Amino acid sequence: MGTHSRAQGTKAPRRGRRRFVDYPRSGRSGVRRWLPSWRQWLGSFAFLVTAVGTLFVCVYVSVDVPDENAAARREANVYYWADGTQMVSTGDVDRQNVELDQIAPSAVHAVIAAENASFYRDSGVSPKGLLRAGVNMVRGQETQGGSTITQQYVKNTYLSQDQTVTRKVKEFVIALKVDRKKSKDEILEGYLNTSWFGRGANGIEAAAHAYYGIPARKLNPSQGAFLAAMLKGAELYDPSGGPGNRERARGRWSWILDRQVDVGLMTEKERAKYRAFPEPRKQSRSTSLGGQTGYLVDVANRYLRQHIGLTDKDLSAGGYRIHTTFERTKVHRLEQAVRKVLKRDIDAKKRAADKGVQVGAASVRPSDGALLALYGGPDATTHFTNNADTSGVPAGSAFKPFVLAAALQHGVSQRAPSIADVGFSPAGGARMPITSDSAYAPDGTLSILAGAPDPDHPTLGTALTTGGNATYVRLGKEVGREKVRDTAVDAGLLRQSMARLEPTFSIGTSTPSAIRMATAYGTFAAKGVRHDPYSVTKVVKNGADLEGLDKPVSRRALDPQVAHEVTRALRAGGKRSGVDVAAGRTGDQDRLRSAWFAGFTEDMSTAVTMFRVRAGEPQLLPMSGVGGAKSGRGNAFPPRIWSAYARP
Repeated sequence: MGTHSRAQGTKAPRRGRRRFVDYPRSGRSGVRRWLPSWRQWLGSFAFLVTAVGTLFVCVYVSVDVPDENAAARREANVYYWADGTQMVSTGDVDRQNVELDQIAPSAVHAVIAAENASFYRDSGVSPKGLLRAGVNMVRGQETQGGSTITQQYVKNTYLSQDQTVTRKVKEFVIALKVDRKKSKDEILEGYLNTSWFGRGANGIEAAAHAYYGIPARKLNPSQGAFLAAMLKGAELYDPSGGPGNRERARGRWSWILDRQVDVGLMTEKERAKYRAFPEPRKQSRSTSLGGQTGYLVDVANRYLRQHIGLTDKDLSAGGYRIHTTFERTKVHRLEQAVRKVLKRDIDAKKRAADKGVQVGAASVRPSDGALLALYGGPDATTHFTNNADTSGVPAGSAFKPFVLAAALQHGVSQRAPSIADVGFSPAGGARMPITSDSAYAPDGTLSILAGAPDPDHPTLGTALTTGGNATYVRLGKEVGREKVRDTAVDAGLLRQSMARLEPTFSIGTSTPSAIRMATAYGTFAAKGVRHDPYSVTKVVKNGADLEGLDKPVSRRALDPQVAHEVTRALRAGGKRSGVDVAAGRTGDQDRLRSAWFAGFTEDMSTAVTMFRVRAGEPQLLPMSGVGGAKSGRGNAFPPRIWSAYARP
């Protein structure tokens, strides 16, 4: 009998089906059963890399570079004094975009050293920063930290400031794309123009003005390092926040200077020059329209609307660099002169007649019409009407020079033919029998005075400022009130400010602004050549000058001899007022509710007006008793203001 290898009735064991993932591991026992093999480790890693890579590709393809957000495009309008220094920036965002070559290289180096030393070598992203953001999210902390300059630029320009992983991932992907699309210099320029530096300043140009009162191109290495420190968080580093902030700022500033040496952006010799902390100026309302600034901005904006058609909507969009004719020292001096006189002579608590007193004043340069200074009121943020540029205040006797000029320019008829050959002839005019030493007798006869004036026969010159209203009413009628009006308008007053041509027209019922009165007196100073007032010399938008801002064209308004004769009469009136200038003022005979003084020196024509109003009511209040009984109708104060300003 043969033998069998297996016992009868037994079956060979079936080999088990192989599992796709041998885990827990078969053939192992204990802890080893649960430890993955090296193949499993490698496979898992490969799968993870493939999954992450696939996810990244999907995200990279799906995330596009968006349009710049509105906040990144928005800029302030910046107004400059006549000397080119910044007056004020206005708008919701204090930003003035500048090109990279308009920023001091040392400030650029400080920012790179502090924020991203490898900026010019990296791909625009920091994987460690993204990983840190994820870890922070798990911990419930903010996701911020470790971003490159490119990533921060992307956050400022294209994204919100939300602290989420989703935003951080988008920032990472967009930064990669932006780094490939834009040059490093373009990215750096955008970053410096959009970063927050504290004190309301968006961008390094606004920050340089806010902390040091200078443009970014003038920052020295020490100041640049300080501003770079503000990028860490101005609320913690701005010295105006207290001693703790100052110490942190000092430490960060010093570290940034040292860091520049470490990364090769500054030599040790250069570093040794900057040991003293560059104290920034005290925090101020750099964008405030308080004081006279709001009035200056208002006048400049009105000029832009009238001459190049900029609308309020255009200006609200921002980004305009507006260079004005205003001189900082003159504006300050005029304001101080007004305040000095009002503080000394006007007391609303003691005298009811002093309540509601207002002052307006303006100065122009006679040679070209540049508006040099104005006083619009106590504060543009509380007193909204610009007293220097408003009509409604009668000129009184300050208007008489235009009546005299009209008479000299056009001639008058008279009852004394024997004096027909006395006088001179203006260009194109008839031979005139009058000068400023002419006088009207009580019977209406016009005479030429010889020797000392007769008190009973006021000359046309003396009647300019000290009485003689009847003389000028008669003179206006003789020459023709239409001619008087036209002469005043030709000299620089606005036609819409002219009053009705009634008998009192010639003694100042018209209501010019202080700006226009100064302009018209400037015509006398310029020997009869009229220069319309202007307040803006240049406007720059996106690096280009806007067209249409040429100086107003000058033209001859009066014969030179006429201007000379009026000036001679005004100068005599000025001496009687205590100032050796050509000047006109309201006098004791004026019954209008205002006081004026207008006059000019060789390089400046200035008009000052004073009046009274009650809040919410358009009518002027009486000037009698303002400043006390001895002041008469308050006409003593405009000359005092003028003198304190023009002759400090």
